[in-house]
Amino acid sequence: MTERKPPGVGFETWVERQIREAAEKGAFEDLPGYGKPLASLEAPYDEMWWIREKMHREGFGVLPPALALRKEAEDAREAVRAARTERRVREVLTEVNEKIRAALRRPPPGPPLRLTEFDVEAEVRAWRAARDG
Repeated sequence: MTERKPPGVGFETWVERQIREAAEKGAFEDLPGYGKPLASLEAPYDEMWWIREKMHREGFGVLPPALALRKEAEDAREAVRAARTERRVREVLTEVNEKIRAALRRPPPGPPLRLTEFDVEAEVRAWRAARDG
């Protein structure tokens, strides 16, 4: 719990003492961003900066559902290339195919989907050929 300011002690003196004691205990050692320059000091002020930072940290994107699914399909293709087992290739493709199938049945709002399901067997053959060659 935070210590209360004792009566008769100046606020500035009390705060400075807390900072000094914390520094002596090492509370300011190894903080994230230590030794790194402050981001965008030259950029104009943006009052929504903290929302953009939070979205970036959380990996949240603001894409229409159709574009988000296209991105996920591209990511699935990359995951297939990096997969170590055929089982993993099939898992990745099956998962994204289910989402594509659902989107084809009920198109999401936004730009056209322009996706078709992956041919799992053809992708597995291509994965095998890439591994063998």
